[in-house]
Amino acid sequence: MPELRLNLITREWVIIATERAKRPDEFRQEKDKKYLPELDKTCPFCPGNENKTPGEVMRISSDGTWKIRTTPNKFAALNPDIERQRINEGLKHLVTGFGRHEVIIESNLHNATTVTMPAEDIAEIIRVYKKRFLDIYSDPRIEHVIIFKNYGERAGTSIKHPHSQIVGTPVIPMQVRDRIDETTRYFDNTGECLLCATVKAELSENRRIILDTGHFLTFIPYAALSPFHIWIFPKKHNASFGDINDDEITDLAYSLKTVLSKIYYGLEDPDYNYVIRSESPKESGSEYFHWYLSIVPRVSQAAGFELGSGMYINPSLPEEIAEFLRKVKA
Repeated sequence: MPELRLNLITREWVIIATERAKRPDEFRQEKDKKYLPELDKTCPFCPGNENKTPGEVMRISSDGTWKIRTTPNKFAALNPDIERQRINEGLKHLVTGFGRHEVIIESNLHNATTVTMPAEDIAEIIRVYKKRFLDIYSDPRIEHVIIFKNYGERAGTSIKHPHSQIVGTPVIPMQVRDRIDETTRYFDNTGECLLCATVKAELSENRRIILDTGHFLTFIPYAALSPFHIWIFPKKHNASFGDINDDEITDLAYSLKTVLSKIYYGLEDPDYNYVIRSESPKESGSEYFHWYLSIVPRVSQAAGFELGSGMYINPSLPEEIAEFLRKVKA
């Protein structure tokens, strides 16, 4: 029987379409796996091509060579060199395109992936995330910072070299504001953080958990918006990713590598996006919000119903997806 489940965190209804639900292994996608070399002389992110990127913000080096580089995005959506101005003319409201848009080149190996990297290298990438997150927020003109990774063409990437991105915007996006409003409302009603309550509920029910570590819980949401939609929640309440400590970074690196490995082997290396959702450092003491990491494998596609209604149809059962991933040997 189909169910409509309400995702309390996103405040979106999801139709769990049991009548046309697929088995978890039916979401595997055939891909033409092409050989990638360690070095591609045409790739702007490979060693030797540093002059093909517009400057350098920071780098992490080891044994005389760089391991991670952060550069401005050559095709940046926003520009740090223009003045931030708000202009309202009747019903036309705009803010000039001020902001930061950077690329984090995650490895000097063209064919590296999060799955094949050692966990300590992933931890180093997360440390760079934290450093850039805090540095970008240090500009008072920046209202919101988002960290994300696009993996594969269906996820929106055009360069295969491993990289992620960080963007600082001069406004708070409405989706972010709406989620903060929902968590605030829940806290006002209950005196408890909604995401902390979610961690407790998932641990108690223990049906959708994929991985449980010292600092993080990785699970399929009860009202997952799409098949294999995964959340990694810190167990310790904290509103801002900028407060993550080194033990938590090590644990997050392990959790991220493990769950992406399960997706890689269980679904034949699907494209995916992941994003870190967080409040700003100045809101780190907030009792009502809680930062987290969301992973969305691109194994299904929104269509007219989703676009027209704002509701999602998920042709999978979150409980079955979680069980499937728990069994995948990574």
